[in-house]
Amino acid sequence: MPESPTSKARAHVTMQDVARQTGVSAQTVSNVINGRTDRVGTETTQRVIDAIDELGYRLNQSARSLRKGRTGMVGLGLPVLASEYYGELAERLAHRFADRGIRLVTEKTGGALSAEVESLAASHLETYDGFILAIAASESTDLNKILPTKPIVLLGERALSTRFDHVLMDNVEGGRAATAHLLDRGARSIIALGGSAADGDSVQTLRARGFVQAHRDRSLPAPDSRIVASGLDIADGYQTVRRLLTEGRPFDAIFALTDSCAFGAMRALHESDLRVPDDVQIVGFDNVRAGAFSTPSLTSIEPGNDEMADAIVEVMMARLSSPLRPRDPQRVMPAITLVERETTLSREVDSVAS
Repeated sequence: MPESPTSKARAHVTMQDVARQTGVSAQTVSNVINGRTDRVGTETTQRVIDAIDELGYRLNQSARSLRKGRTGMVGLGLPVLASEYYGELAERLAHRFADRGIRLVTEKTGGALSAEVESLAASHLETYDGFILAIAASESTDLNKILPTKPIVLLGERALSTRFDHVLMDNVEGGRAATAHLLDRGARSIIALGGSAADGDSVQTLRARGFVQAHRDRSLPAPDSRIVASGLDIADGYQTVRRLLTEGRPFDAIFALTDSCAFGAMRALHESDLRVPDDVQIVGFDNVRAGAFSTPSLTSIEPGNDEMADAIVEVMMARLSSPLRPRDPQRVMPAITLVERETTLSREVDSVAS
């Protein structure tokens, strides 16, 4: 729709126009706009506000930011964009930063080491006031070489360099809670779908570590054969469970390391006429919105999605508001909870032979 003449006129209203309308100086108008009303009388303040409303004056936030040495933008580097979890994370952060007058710009790193390191380079950070990076490939040695010129907040599974603020999930506890829930509901042949029994600190190894811990807590075996390597998206879950069923691998429950992986597993079970949760119980991880609407709805680990988004924004805003103030790097790990829905049995089982 074409912009109306009135809208075009209002778009060109300046602070000087407001000053002429009220018979005060441009500095007085600036004081009112920036909340320095202790320097302006009550009557004058009201006149300025009335003139702003009447003329339709809008503060040029971009110019204001540049005068303060700011771009008004914060960057967010993600390994993938076509992901329910990362998409919802970006949306949460965008809303929270917008409430603070800051625009969030999302970039794809592809989970590549070179892209992650380059995103934190001084030349790249010139575009932003700060940068949030979801770590997929970088190690402490890579990050410790970086001399940041802007605030940086890391996201990811591993507690890496202590030089940066870091918001992360409690992956081990999440894996333990998911598996414990299945064990408490009678499952004894649980598959950790997408896990890894290798050493290291990744989504695959940390959540699988919790899987093993839940079995040990109950003096039950957790053989490595129950930790099934797989990608973590919906197609990976589908294809891997189809393969397990074709091979005749017995299992009565699945701890899927992501909700997306769980959705794929559910489709594969459905095609094989296996009922969820009667034949196979399933717990996912991430508590994405789609889980509440799948059929059946998905029991999942809620890693503190809102709490993490709040922490990311608060840590970043604290850095931006006092850039010269020394602060120890923050490490935030919200508590996990389990959201029980229809893919697991509704009642605990007192005793089941192992």
